[in-house]
Amino acid sequence: MNRAGPFWSRRDPDPGTEEAEAPLHGDYLPQYGDRRFHALAYDLALNCVPHTGRITARAVLSGVAREPLAEIVLDLGRFRVSKVLLDGASPPRYTHRGDKLRIRPPRPLPVGTPFTVEVRYAGVPRPIRSRQWGELGWEQLAEGSLVASQPHGAHSWYPCNDRPADKARYRIAITAPTPYAVVANGRLRSRSVGASTTTWVYDQPAPMAAYLATVQIGPYALVSLDDSGPVPQRAAVPPSLLGGRFEHDFARQPQMMELFQDFFGPYPFDEYAVVVTPDELEVPVEAQGLSIFGANHVDGRRGSERLIAHELAHQWFGNSLTVADWRHIWLHEGFAKYAEWLWSEWSGGPGAAVLADRAHGRLALMPRDIVIADPGPERLFDERVYERGALTLHALRTLLGLEAFGALLREWTATHRHGSVTTAQFLALADRGSPSPLEGFFRAWLYERQLPELPDRPP
Repeated sequence: MNRAGPFWSRRDPDPGTEEAEAPLHGDYLPQYGDRRFHALAYDLALNCVPHTGRITARAVLSGVAREPLAEIVLDLGRFRVSKVLLDGASPPRYTHRGDKLRIRPPRPLPVGTPFTVEVRYAGVPRPIRSRQWGELGWEQLAEGSLVASQPHGAHSWYPCNDRPADKARYRIAITAPTPYAVVANGRLRSRSVGASTTTWVYDQPAPMAAYLATVQIGPYALVSLDDSGPVPQRAAVPPSLLGGRFEHDFARQPQMMELFQDFFGPYPFDEYAVVVTPDELEVPVEAQGLSIFGANHVDGRRGSERLIAHELAHQWFGNSLTVADWRHIWLHEGFAKYAEWLWSEWSGGPGAAVLADRAHGRLALMPRDIVIADPGPERLFDERVYERGALTLHALRTLLGLEAFGALLREWTATHRHGSVTTAQFLALADRGSPSPLEGFFRAWLYERQLPELPDRPP
């Protein structure tokens, strides 16, 4: 390698920070989040009325100033804010306009100063509209609600620092009519039944990005998928899908969990849940510690099993290891896509090499006008990011061999467990463990538009 170091180290001189390498397309979502402070914890309490969609809520954010703070800026959708407290007292001034709640402390907060903001608010949550990805965040269902916030829909239902690199612990308490079940991130700590409502309290101690926080409310039956293994696996399912279809389609999820722990390292959270909504969803959605599927993903024929594998893999790649900035999205989607191929190979379907050849053929017919390591906000969830990201991993596996490739993935997930990651960090780790330099390999696969040929398989 040249003395200046590989190109990724020159683009990202300090990959241990949240700052990612200089993007081709600028900051993807500069209007969301605030780098000047770090959220440490959220304590959310929502009273929900599903048939009207209205919520009455209290949110407490504990944070610390990373820069001198003359004001604290939170992302928050169109609610009526009735009270704001800063460290237990009313601030001299606050404003709530344009999805921004701005709180002015009596005097600027010095670097390192801890603070607590409490917000009381009410209204009907409205999804955040985006030109590229439709409506994001809290969505009202025919019965109940779901939350799918990627990449910037979290502030549709609570005040937050809505940027992926700012990860905090969460306590979420939801009060809803007793006939409804509530599922949120983390472990269920208590369920208190009142005269007509039930309060469900969940705790997620592992640091979590704002967009991964979720609440699912509906007339669900709560069932267990696996209580015998080291990772409890539970599900919330419409009763009409039980008794055959759901059980058959999700029967092999415990084996997926075993396989992925062998490949990726220990599962990073206390338990794993799946929610199947009675409504149809275009695609499943992952949140931290759980995944959400539509009724259309349960057909009794395992027609969506690859998606079950994909969403489970996101618990490592996306939830435990979360991108420092959205330009690194291939670190989520390329890895989850490759997990589909690993599951197919292990479970008796086509091997990863066969699936890689097929994907390469499809990509060869598509326009070559995207840089996978920096696709731009318009192409954040482009199919080519998923497939070429997975192809990059398969090509790397071919070069390193299966044993070394698996060791790399386990080191990657262990080193950055519950942290923020960049492409440069992964490339540096892979390069250190490779017998030969990988600079040209990664430049071709991730930073150039032309599609490389897959490397020859070892004899």
